Amino acid sequence: MWTSVAKSLLKFKVQHNFAKTLLRCTSRQVPPGPSLSWRRWQHTAGAIQEAHPFTINTIIQRVEALDAKRFICIQWEDGSKSFYPFVWLRDNCQCPNCFLDSAKARKLTFDDLDVNTGVKNVAIANTGKICITWPDGHTSEFDAGWLKKRCFSEQSRAQMQEELTHPECQLWGSDLQMPTMSYQDVLTSDAHAFQWLTTLKKVGIVLLDGAPTSQGELVTLGKRIGFLRLTFYGYTWQVKDKIDANNVAYTSGKLSLHTDYPALQYPPGVQFLHCLRQAETGGESEVIDGFHACSQLRKQNPEAFHILSSTSVDFNDIGVDYCDFALQSKQNIIELDDNRHVLRINFNNATRDSVFDIPIEKVHSFYSALKEFVNLVNRPENTFCYKMKPGDY
Repeated sequence: MWTSVAKSLLKFKVQHNFAKTLLRCTSRQVPPGPSLSWRRWQHTAGAIQEAHPFTINTIIQRVEALDAKRFICIQWEDGSKSFYPFVWLRDNCQCPNCFLDSAKARKLTFDDLDVNTGVKNVAIANTGKICITWPDGHTSEFDAGWLKKRCFSEQSRAQMQEELTHPECQLWGSDLQMPTMSYQDVLTSDAHAFQWLTTLKKVGIVLLDGAPTSQGELVTLGKRIGFLRLTFYGYTWQVKDKIDANNVAYTSGKLSLHTDYPALQYPPGVQFLHCLRQAETGGESEVIDGFHACSQLRKQNPEAFHILSSTSVDFNDIGVDYCDFALQSKQNIIELDDNRHVLRINFNNATRDSVFDIPIEKVHSFYSALKEFVNLVNRPENTFCYKMKPGDY
């Protein structure tokens, strides 16, 4: 339904999760309404290669095979050099027999890859591409821009990873100017849908106004951008005060700031909340930027940051709703990627288990580190408070 938006999203490097916003409802007298969990988004490197035209100098001056090192050496017009292993080039041949361009997927099986391959001949074609003939007679052609972007130098690799996995992220506190868009615009305009999703990725929260105050609209919004994920609460659920509640969210008490469902092995990256009705008093929501709090903790107390990003904490959730469920998982409260960038926050004090699988001498240090993080999270200058109106998302 929105192919143009999907293509634009690929161009915007949408491999980034949204688990940076911690939510608290300060009064549950009249709850916001149903919510929908959403998985973190992913893309493939193959899609990215087409989405980002290379803009720097990609004219090849000279190419040669370094047989002793099993590298191809390319000298660019600006005098710089790039090196590419024989085996990597053979593995990534772009010809129709080895690569399915319509799916941006490799067809060459690893069984058929000779990891010790040599190179029979390498030359610059009239098109400016690199043409390689392999010992078995197979030929491969590589676009200069494609190769330049995949240079194995430390600088090039860092640039590529920054582009793929660390897009722009706006940190905020109590001074947040809540991004607000029209619900109907998002449903009917691909341009507005694209703006909504990219803003959500950058800021972590967006308010949509003007939605009908009827059940089912949340499903409509969910299907606008993908498929619905079935959970043990169903596809959607009503957040309201219940007797013998199977979740603290279904009580009238104040909730502490938290991310949802760390007891799941793959917690949701985004949740939708649709306000169907609202109380005249109470019903406010508080949110904070978890990435901002992590940045503060990292500067203020690096040891506490290290403890929370390296200690596996048990979370559990047991109950009956859409089905009987008993979940158990281990999560680092601050989850980092391989380059130690903050990837997501996993914290819900209500479902943090009494089972704690760490040596006894490390328990107090963990609690002290978590206390410092929670104190940061609750600082007034880090907290943004707002109240949803009926029809808001």
